[in-house]
Amino acid sequence: MFARERVYFFSAGLIFLLVVLGAGWSDQFRHVAGLALVTLGHYFGWFYLLAVFLFVVFLLYLALGRYGKIRLGPQDSAPDFSFFSWINMLLSAGFGVGLVFYGMAEPMLHYLTPPHALAEAGTEQAAELAFQYSFFHWGINQWAAFTLVGLIIAFFQFRKERPGLVSNMVEPVLRGMKNPAPVLDTLNILAVIATVMGVATSLGLGVLQMNGGLHSVFGWPENFWTKAGILGAMFLVYTASSYSGLERGIKVLSNINMTLVFAFLAYLLFSGPTIYILDNFVNGMAGYLGNFIQMSLTLPPRDSSGWMNEYTVFYWAWVIAWSPFVGTFIARISRGRTIQEFVFGVLMVPPLLACVWIAVFGGTAMHMELEGVAPLAAAVDENITTGLFRMYEVMPFSTALSALTMLVIFIFLVTSADSASYIVAQMTDNGSLNPPMYKRLSWGVLISAICFTLIVAGGLRGLQSASLVAALPFSIVLFMIMVVLLRELAADRREMLINLYHRNDATPVGGDIFETDEFSALDVEERIKRRMVIRNPRLK
Repeated sequence: MFARERVYFFSAGLIFLLVVLGAGWSDQFRHVAGLALVTLGHYFGWFYLLAVFLFVVFLLYLALGRYGKIRLGPQDSAPDFSFFSWINMLLSAGFGVGLVFYGMAEPMLHYLTPPHALAEAGTEQAAELAFQYSFFHWGINQWAAFTLVGLIIAFFQFRKERPGLVSNMVEPVLRGMKNPAPVLDTLNILAVIATVMGVATSLGLGVLQMNGGLHSVFGWPENFWTKAGILGAMFLVYTASSYSGLERGIKVLSNINMTLVFAFLAYLLFSGPTIYILDNFVNGMAGYLGNFIQMSLTLPPRDSSGWMNEYTVFYWAWVIAWSPFVGTFIARISRGRTIQEFVFGVLMVPPLLACVWIAVFGGTAMHMELEGVAPLAAAVDENITTGLFRMYEVMPFSTALSALTMLVIFIFLVTSADSASYIVAQMTDNGSLNPPMYKRLSWGVLISAICFTLIVAGGLRGLQSASLVAALPFSIVLFMIMVVLLRELAADRREMLINLYHRNDATPVGGDIFETDEFSALDVEERIKRRMVIRNPRLK
């Protein structure tokens, strides 16, 4: 019993220990969180930047190279979902609490503190840089980690028919070890811890912003009890859905959320400074795409402001930690897609929508700031959780907009908790597609508990630190899996070539991936083998 449940007991025990430490020694916990954020950012900031950039390069190599037409499933399989449905589900995955939290606030913060001190604060140039770097943080690089993990899981689950566990993906590297079980268990535990911390960070941001909205609109205090009440309500709704099997209800909630999201975009775009928003979007995208490599690899030698740690380094660590959660969802809806379709669909569509959201919400706020309608930059700097609601105050239907925004955040909290508890339960149940209810509920409790601990003991800094710490070891695991994936893809392709050669089939399924020169090379190799067999029949 214990041997089979090692990953569950050890990972759950570690999270429970962190909850106890945060609750019992909150001051020390807060100090350690702040120290971890500064230290890891200082010593490993370069690693996070380089890792995410290499993820992008690796994915483009797979999509544009000889492996691009390999399907995530049998080569003759068709996608489980139509292209339109698949894109819709990708868009729903692309939106979450984090984008609602930072979508309006981040451009305003960069306007006050320009990235890398490349402009004077509060100027037109600072406003342009603000959108350029906001697009950068929510664009291709952010989704590279999600795309990579999703591709790895989908390939091993649907192509190789193995459970989507980190241990199964790394096992080929450890075949020479006498007893690889402890190492494999450790890798699975690291994946679980990273996922829990990444999800807890996202949930924590949502709780903070929802509390900020309740404070701004209804005067509720921003304190322990309000945050506990929000998390408690989220947990009750999530538990009810788990017990009653309301998967359809969760799908309905997700559809409602996406409808509200697009309604918000349309309302702000057409009722606000439309031309300014569109100009900002185009200019921001031009700066982002034109300086993509420079921004991806820029690490200033002296960053006394801590800007890199607060933004780029935190974002990359956060998405690496969160990638098993988002990647698992993306993998499930992508069976039957080619690697090329998968990479370009996931790496392009959600980031584009995220940039549109930032352009609309951030552009509306920036226009108000520059025209003197409302001092939103100062409001965001004073309290980032209430900035969005301060913007609503100077707009028509402000109370309705605030209430609907809090509804969107709450639904994101419930659906994220529901999905996350299921995925982590699956990861701690040997990859089972139907993990037992006690594991789902126990992980729901632990994720909520660590989220609340990080909020109370460390606040936003505690959430950031948790992601940085969890992402470091898991990013190393991702590099190991990338090596295994390349080997598996090469072996998979070679096996198909051999089968096609013996069938004399020059037009296989997905035929354009099998270039003529590879058939020729294989033909030469086969003739050499035949000659060796003639000379030495024992080789046959």
